[in-house]
Amino acid sequence: MESDEGVGNDHHRAQVIVVGAGPAGSAAALHLARAGVDVLLLEKGNFPRDKVCGDGLTPRGVQQLVRMGVDIDAPGWMRTKGMRWVCGGRQVHIDWPRSGSSPDFGLTRSRHDFDDILARHAVAAGARLCLETKATGPLTDRAGRIVGVSTVTGADKRPVNYRAPLVIAADGASARTALAMGLERDPDKPMATAARRYYRSEARTHDPYLELWADLRCSRTGRDLPGYGWIFPLGDGRVNVGLGALPHRGHGAIDLRATMDRWLERVPADWGLREENADSPMRSAALPMGFNRRPQYGRGLLLVGDSGGMVSPWSGEGIVQAMEAGEVAAETVALALHRSEGPGREQALHQYASEVNRRWGRYYRLGNSVADLVLARYGYRPLLSPRVMASPALVRTLARLLTHGSDAPTDDLIDTVVRSVVRMVPASGRRARGLERGRR
Repeated sequence: MESDEGVGNDHHRAQVIVVGAGPAGSAAALHLARAGVDVLLLEKGNFPRDKVCGDGLTPRGVQQLVRMGVDIDAPGWMRTKGMRWVCGGRQVHIDWPRSGSSPDFGLTRSRHDFDDILARHAVAAGARLCLETKATGPLTDRAGRIVGVSTVTGADKRPVNYRAPLVIAADGASARTALAMGLERDPDKPMATAARRYYRSEARTHDPYLELWADLRCSRTGRDLPGYGWIFPLGDGRVNVGLGALPHRGHGAIDLRATMDRWLERVPADWGLREENADSPMRSAALPMGFNRRPQYGRGLLLVGDSGGMVSPWSGEGIVQAMEAGEVAAETVALALHRSEGPGREQALHQYASEVNRRWGRYYRLGNSVADLVLARYGYRPLLSPRVMASPALVRTLARLLTHGSDAPTDDLIDTVVRSVVRMVPASGRRARGLERGRR
């Protein structure tokens, strides 16, 4: 951590710095620029780039893309009708719900160029994008408040300091900026691991459903995988095949590669999910879940996306939450900047954490408990028992819980039931902490 010294030129100054041009960072930069805020978007790599991800978006994610102005009818986007869950020799199709507030379709697209598209939209809105600019640490004033970041830039790793009164950390699961500011991960919150690989598969590339398998076995122990596997169509001749797992002391270490190999031996040969059709190496990444890093705002720093542990503990979905949090952070900052520096502005900035908690707090607290008591111990098989899979109403209810598809008021009975269940979770404070302790 460095102190704020020196002046620097105007190009290295802004009203807001966003560290990381993934979905969270680009969404924040885009909405800030639209609000007339001078924003610098710093990205350590270049575009296009690879990223470990399932490449699937629920209707809630589609809604965010539309809000950002992304042309989802352009080549490269594939629409999906819903999810297909496979468990114990049974399968059930769950179409995305039709409602007035969200699209009735999902999307898939490889992260190879997905992030590039969002970053270019942020630039078109007025954000200043600096590629090959890796943040190496925060700049702070004497009070310990962040006032910028130090970086190394370009192929020659030239040191450059960028300064702004507010910084948004969107630097992914590594959370380097947050860690450097002393914000440690809560070890009691879930941290999953996901692995994925691309395969050429003409038989499955145009499948209109996201397929999820809930009955996979760990290769080493033969026990149920504390997670699920997925096969997501990309529409370009390929599919994204992967699995995610929540660690639990009862399982020990999980060999994701061997577990995937064992799973793919079960799928029909004509799907083409064999080594000779692999189109990429297998890659893995950590999924920080359940708000495992707090506070989301403090000392001039806002956390969005994976850096704030915003991956859903229910499903491992993270792109939607990242884009939504980016928009919330941008709106909060834009309003706060209209206040003079001091207590009034700080009060406005603290509303970011309040709004994040209002949107996801109860849902994530319930999800953290389910993840600890059920998913990390027994996987998804108990949620998809034959009785559940035979009941369309129960299946749809489960789908709304897993995808957080019921937070907006509607006349739908299932949405009403799911919202009622989530509202029963303590909002915050002592009762919520008691629920968290009960999981342990």
